[in-house]
Amino acid sequence: MELNGVEIEDTFAEAFPIKISRILITAATKRWATVAAQEATGFGTSVIGCPAEAGIEKYADASETPDGRPGVYIQLCTFGFKSLEGQLLERVGQCILTAPTTAVFNGLPDAEKQFDTGRKLKYFADGTESETEVGGRKMHVIPMMEGDFLVEDTLGAVTAIAGGNFFIFGDTQMTTLTAAENAVDAIGAVDGTITPFPGGIVASGSKAGANKYKFLKATANEKFCPSIKDKVEGSEIPADVNCVYEIVINGLDFESIAKATEMGIRAAVAVPGIKKITAGNYGGSLGPHKFNLHDLF
Repeated sequence: MELNGVEIEDTFAEAFPIKISRILITAATKRWATVAAQEATGFGTSVIGCPAEAGIEKYADASETPDGRPGVYIQLCTFGFKSLEGQLLERVGQCILTAPTTAVFNGLPDAEKQFDTGRKLKYFADGTESETEVGGRKMHVIPMMEGDFLVEDTLGAVTAIAGGNFFIFGDTQMTTLTAAENAVDAIGAVDGTITPFPGGIVASGSKAGANKYKFLKATANEKFCPSIKDKVEGSEIPADVNCVYEIVINGLDFESIAKATEMGIRAAVAVPGIKKITAGNYGGSLGPHKFNLHDLF
């Protein structure tokens, strides 16, 4: 199958269950909502080595938020609800509460699972805390040097999906980077999804375990490294490909990841010099969710 003259390999991206919390950060300006969101989602590329996968989902204008201020939705993802609860408390408390003018609202208010994060954070006020209501939501008010920090009583979480992905093969590094950037921008328009790696793009790639250094749980996927394609037996890199980028997508449901994958691939293959699109899987052993690339189109 080809799309805009680019081969779309007949394969699937393999994804796995994960726990996701979605929160809304508002602030006096979009700048400060963004700063808080970036801080709260830092060190959140992969659960291989980070305590959570995290990313910005979308921006919300003042007409869409409970307090009538600009906002940013973020997602935090871990394998278990217990670890997710800990990450919420630490990241909201250390990265958002400390940022100028911010407030935090529940991005999954109807979820069955609710953490009492706001109720716990109120103790930072050391007895000076109070309660109020904003847009029908119960909020804890924590006096600060700048004024008050408001956080909703609970933050919701659901079982969702992580690890949706596709690989972009290109003739040069800059061509492939442009295609990957365009893909991330297109995915940003799909609600419910994040691309947790730096700028949404995976430069490294990895495989489970190691061929030589057995003490490592993940190492470079040498079959997808163009600089050694002539040295590695079974290299997956064609002669005319000199760069590969991977896009990893987490999302609240299968449909949102499928749509994001389709939109991302369409944006990528529109760039001249892109040679092939494929995806990463472990033959079905990693997780139960399969995104067959041909089915997306």
